Amino acid sequence: MVLIRSIDVSPSMVNCSCAWASDYQQLSGLYHCPHTGAVITRTATLDGFEEDESHTVAFMKDSLSSLNSYGYSPHPLYAYLAWIQEFLEKGSSPKPFIISITESSAERLSEMLVTIQQFRASNSTWRSRIAVEFNSSCPNIKGHPPPSYHLPSLKPYLDVFAKAFQDDSTLTIGLKLPPYIITTQFHDLIECISSYTRTDSGNPTNPIAYFTCTNTLGNSLVFADQTPTPDAKTDMSPFAVPPGLGGLAGEAIHALSLGNVYTFSRLLAESDDPAMREIVIIGAGGVTSPEAVRRMNRAGAKIVGCATLLGKEGVRAFEILSGNL
Repeated sequence: MVLIRSIDVSPSMVNCSCAWASDYQQLSGLYHCPHTGAVITRTATLDGFEEDESHTVAFMKDSLSSLNSYGYSPHPLYAYLAWIQEFLEKGSSPKPFIISITESSAERLSEMLVTIQQFRASNSTWRSRIAVEFNSSCPNIKGHPPPSYHLPSLKPYLDVFAKAFQDDSTLTIGLKLPPYIITTQFHDLIECISSYTRTDSGNPTNPIAYFTCTNTLGNSLVFADQTPTPDAKTDMSPFAVPPGLGGLAGEAIHALSLGNVYTFSRLLAESDDPAMREIVIIGAGGVTSPEAVRRMNRAGAKIVGCATLLGKEGVRAFEILSGNL
């Protein structure tokens, strides 16, 4: 069991926000899976993302890796709230839901949070069953680079979450981060998040309860002949996904993701800010085996998440990761 503020994640394994957590059936499978401790939705926007045939995924033939050109979920926020309401009202499991959200502006993100907070307030037991995760790191949105790579762009969104947390300290907020590669990127992010720590109540508290490290690695290229069915693809395009470039995931980024988890874990533990030392890390990126789960735990992740294996195996992925097969 791992407690992230008011959210109890038991067992300490989750899906990542991804295309395989998009609709009711997929969420139902994750919710009823005994090997997941929480369900994270695909990233929702206020009105839904316009998805077309260029948004897809390709798996690689030589490793359990993937390249995707997906954006956000085509389903709007209200669809996820309706589905979650049904699970919480009719389901027998106490499993919490983490609603992954993002928007093109801080103002629209604020609208989403208001709606979610009204939803959480509609049932007294739901405050400990519903959390939010800000996807600040999707690399596939044209004209909207990931704000977590540019802190002046990230701060207006963090201001919105800080205000929501100030109004309701039971709100559990996570931040899904991109892969970082430069030392200053880690230190600057820690400094930025720490600036939101408040001491009004006597105990230092920070609106961010957890980091998910990491999202996919953007600007990655895979050719069609690197996939299991190259012939069908090369007739249309030499690339594995139609845009050519996409977000790399799975075993291909495992070492980088481990490095991010380890670096953030160390910086958080060594922080002079006691609120920062309370932040939990969800380790993601190339979690395709029980050994990879253990590596994430050794690097500092208290919870482990996966996406590529879920896309490949369905919810059976979590049985594999639990070492039960």
